[in-house]
Amino acid sequence: MSNPVLALRSVTKTFGMTVALKSMTLELFPGEVHAIVGENGAGKSTMIKIMTGIHQPTAGSLEIDGQTTAIAGPHAAREAGIAAMYQEPMVFPDLDVAENIFISSTREGLLQNQRELRRKARALIARIGMQLEVDRTASGLTLAEQQAVEIARALSQDVRVLVMDEPTASLSAHEAAQLRRIAAGLAKEGVSVVYISHRLEEIFEIADRVTVIRDGEHISTNAVADTDADTMIAEMVGREVSNFFEKTESAARPDVLLSVRGLGREDVFDDVSFDLHRGEILCMAGLVGARRTDVGLALFGIAPATAGTITYKGSETKIDNAGKAMAAGIAYVSEDRRKLGLAMPLAIRSNITLATLQTYLSRYGLLDRTREHETAEMYRQRLNIRTPDVDMEVGMLSGGNQQKVMLAKWLNLKPDLLIFDEPTRGIDVGAKAEVHALIREFVAAGGAALVISSDLPEVLALGDRILVMREGRQMAVIENEDATQEQVMALATGQTALQEAS
Repeated sequence: MSNPVLALRSVTKTFGMTVALKSMTLELFPGEVHAIVGENGAGKSTMIKIMTGIHQPTAGSLEIDGQTTAIAGPHAAREAGIAAMYQEPMVFPDLDVAENIFISSTREGLLQNQRELRRKARALIARIGMQLEVDRTASGLTLAEQQAVEIARALSQDVRVLVMDEPTASLSAHEAAQLRRIAAGLAKEGVSVVYISHRLEEIFEIADRVTVIRDGEHISTNAVADTDADTMIAEMVGREVSNFFEKTESAARPDVLLSVRGLGREDVFDDVSFDLHRGEILCMAGLVGARRTDVGLALFGIAPATAGTITYKGSETKIDNAGKAMAAGIAYVSEDRRKLGLAMPLAIRSNITLATLQTYLSRYGLLDRTREHETAEMYRQRLNIRTPDVDMEVGMLSGGNQQKVMLAKWLNLKPDLLIFDEPTRGIDVGAKAEVHALIREFVAAGGAALVISSDLPEVLALGDRILVMREGRQMAVIENEDATQEQVMALATGQTALQEAS
């Protein structure tokens, strides 16, 4: 190999008493895809922020082309040819797609000829294989579309090092495959691609080398051809995670908790019908654009259905707002934790008690902080939320730990029905196993779960039954023991032969 284009040399980063990185060493070479894996909280996000100038090392140094360099900020990183796409899309909601793509580029700017700006934006969107109008305002974009804007923004810069942090977490299988092809193509052009993903199958498909980090420390760097998934998982979590994504036997189904017939919302989805029993996990599968999230939002009353009936606990019910859903014992764990799930500036304890705040108030309206702290501490231990203090701002946590805080918030409601929208998006394999166990524990205690997921192994592992949707239409409901990845994907892409066979 040639000399590394970017290297971290014994980099340590501390935040007060917390050590986020400890003597981290990493070399990135031109023309390679270098995967970085580790549990949430392992230090991956901190390492990215040091590479891109957001954080400065407490100790150690960075080298660019063999020269020790201080990357003073994000602008200096861009000037050095270092760009990053983060796990949570960062778009300006009041700007359109084209303006968001070029917001960071001093060469393009927003004062350039608008027709030319949009022409270049269309070319970038076409390059990543997405269909997206560049004049659309970003506030109306889905997570997948926001991710596409992030990808196009990174590609618009003359990058030498491109960091992709969970780039496929919100994408369909087809879109994810397109992105991986783009990443491989950039590497062939000489770009150093840093690929961070919890989907280990992606690592083996795309990466040349893989580095494992744990608790802020470098554990190993190997050629992908010289390692395997079991080894990586053991190094990531410091223990074996056995039987992960193992298909489970269908649970016994007592009484029906939720019955949906002909549910629809005009021009969004239509004719969705299913029963959900206590003690059951029903997984909803489909590609991006299948309108699965819209069904979940209708059941939670955020975007109510305009057709069909909902029978809940034996009575026909109209759920037209979230307050009514919560009062009935229905909770919704959103896929977008930053926008819809958590209040980022507030403390962990405040987020956990947010949905049930009234129960922590005295008759004079004063908050019982002792009870609130006790509740938060109980969930911190039960869900293994990695934080030394529940008074910490939730925005300071890693993505996976934020997901656990959001789950704790809704578990504290003591619901009968939990709707999970992409519950393990951006979560490492160890945390996924923990979340799966919590979902199973919830239904084993008499609850019911509707799990919307784009991760087919997850769908097959969790679901007692699987409801497949395509473009707002229900294709089939199939039993777990009869389901395969090929069958679910065939239904999701509209292959009617398998639809009829099911």
